[in-house]
Amino acid sequence: MSQAQHAHAASHGSVKSYLAGFALSVILTAIPFWMVMSGAFSRSAATAGIVIAAIVQIVVHLKFFLHLDFTKEGRINTMSFVFTALITVMIVGLSIWIISSADALMMR
Repeated sequence: MSQAQHAHAASHGSVKSYLAGFALSVILTAIPFWMVMSGAFSRSAATAGIVIAAIVQIVVHLKFFLHLDFTKEGRINTMSFVFTALITVMIVGLSIWIISSADALMMR
């Protein structure tokens, strides 16, 4: 197997990395579920916990399942993803801002 083929095969991950990603995903889903169902946390603490777990879970999915990283080979894919995510957030955010501004300026 040539070095290029080996590097390409290694970038797809292994069963071990997929199982680690799956285990982390299950844990990061169970924690917010437990926080809400136990009732031991205030509404704001539960919301903060859900948001933090969601952000960490996005990172886990990007790392373990989409194999985005900052190695020399993966940098272009990661930057493409970051650019796409930025444009999507801008389009959605600016659309909401325009619609809410138009709603506020309308006579009721």
